Amino acid sequence: MRKVVLLFTLLFTFSFLHGCSTLNPEEKDIEAMALKAYQEVKTQAKISQHKEWNAMLDRVATRIAKSSGENFNWEWVLIDSPEVNAWCMPGGKMAVYTGIMPVLKTEGALAAVLGHEVAHATKRHGKQSYARAIRGNLAGLVIGVTTALGGELLCKSESCKLLTGLGGAAAGFGIAFFDRKFSRSNETEADKFGQVYMAKAGYNPAESIELWDRMSQAHGGTAPPEFLSTHPSDVTRKKNLKEWLPEAEKVYQNSPQKFGLGEQIQ
Repeated sequence: MRKVVLLFTLLFTFSFLHGCSTLNPEEKDIEAMALKAYQEVKTQAKISQHKEWNAMLDRVATRIAKSSGENFNWEWVLIDSPEVNAWCMPGGKMAVYTGIMPVLKTEGALAAVLGHEVAHATKRHGKQSYARAIRGNLAGLVIGVTTALGGELLCKSESCKLLTGLGGAAAGFGIAFFDRKFSRSNETEADKFGQVYMAKAGYNPAESIELWDRMSQAHGGTAPPEFLSTHPSDVTRKKNLKEWLPEAEKVYQNSPQKFGLGEQIQ
């Protein structure tokens, strides 16, 4: 009954505030909120101590960030969790979950994943989504009620539940960022630029296509893991990536360093 009352209060208040809101947050404000949420994640989440995987993430993330040409205060962390997941917040705050590493199999596939997530940040997809949430007063409202709900009724994704469980800045950001889905056009744009970023960073862009075969096998034809839940179908994205590959291969050939597929993920 308590959950019902809290949810009713949330829905009533949000409906009222939604019509009154005139907020239009600037990019620096959104990045500041993302930074607070990210700091809470790093404080509360279990950080992986896997030496080889951390070293791989460091070098791949460094190269992808540089190849994007964006002057963010880049940061990344490897979270010890079985989730097949990765993300990049507005402003360049990244996380990779250890559950995705065995699925990737190669350093090049990790570059493809990070390229995609970094493209969401460089193309301001998260900023656009979060701004819409703020304009509806969603994030501020969630901070007040989400700890009581524990994210149980408000969140669909495990990443969102993690942040709502932390409360404070992370709570509102968790709902606004992780559970307000990117549009299909956003996802397609991130695929295209992500493939270019990995090629520019010196990784064979053909590996971006092989990656999605592995992702398909990972979810066995059933509901996809969180990382894939809002993305175009595997068939559609592979078709797109194949069409874009000649352009990405030209970028790869012009890259000053070529790492191919990189190291295998053990």
